[in-house]
Amino acid sequence: MTDLHGMTDPQEKPPGPDAGANAAVLDSKGLRALAHPLRLELVGLLRQHGPSTATRLAERLGVNSGSASYHLRQLGAAGFVEEDAERGNARERWWRSVHQSTWFNDPELAEREPEAALAYLQSVAARYTLRTQRALGELQTMPRAWRDTFDMSDWPLRLTPAEAAALHDELRDVVSRYRRDTPEGATEAPDGAERVSVITQILPEPGEPSAPDGRPGAGGAAEAQTS
Repeated sequence: MTDLHGMTDPQEKPPGPDAGANAAVLDSKGLRALAHPLRLELVGLLRQHGPSTATRLAERLGVNSGSASYHLRQLGAAGFVEEDAERGNARERWWRSVHQSTWFNDPELAEREPEAALAYLQSVAARYTLRTQRALGELQTMPRAWRDTFDMSDWPLRLTPAEAAALHDELRDVVSRYRRDTPEGATEAPDGAERVSVITQILPEPGEPSAPDGRPGAGGAAEAQTS
């Protein structure tokens, strides 16, 4: 999540709370740096929980601290994280995220760096899946009020590329009206507010056959709603 935004129009600018220094727009160097799944996880943890050390991050992710330190240095070289000098000392090196979101919105970059682009997007998809599985594992122990908000749905649509782009823009505008979660802003949220992940996916399926006589086509998406 990590606040990762996928392929959009190359001229599009991150809207509202994602604008300016708060967002990293991937270039070739950044794309290659984030193509490693562990680096994506490290950035995500720093964005969600605030500054930390390699040792603490390694414990969360179940990896050794040497590996975490190496990948944090690579992320630092690419401009995604930086040392937190106010917290660090001779014994501990603290790191913090430079941005709160990542935008991958350059189709030409994806064509120039196809392997890195695919590796990055696969890591993003895996992270979304892990987040969903984690929520499912905790569903039965959640307070009833939060269980009643849980939803997993898909709606098969037949759209033109222009309509799909318009749908993306509308969804983004709706989400942008709500309070973003940041480590700094958590203390200012109203009582009862918890972190909520809204994951949107517009997945083109070109070549899928039309359903004859209004019947569902083979392999078509199934609608599922759970609360």
